[in-house]
Amino acid sequence: MPRVKVLDAAELVSGKGALVTVNGQDVALFRRDDEVLAIGNDCPHQGGSLCAGWVEGDIVICPVHGWEFDMRSGACMTVPGENVPRYAATVEDGAIYVEETE
Repeated sequence: MPRVKVLDAAELVSGKGALVTVNGQDVALFRRDDEVLAIGNDCPHQGGSLCAGWVEGDIVICPVHGWEFDMRSGACMTVPGENVPRYAATVEDGAIYVEETE
């Protein structure tokens, strides 16, 4: 997947998620200091929207049943072996770009 411009960087507030769509996939964006992290938005448990979850450090907590995900790796901290996709996010010229990682 090529790199896609998804959002103006000023629109992403620290501690809150933002939902964007990249090539038909819902992606949750989060700001951690000067870094932007991007993971798949749908919790594998029951499809809860991770961008609406609670952020604690590098962890986002699903608002539906509390599953916890590492925003850096996409790994589920609650149920080992579960995960969500991780995307590479960069900020350039005031815009956020997202692309799939391998």
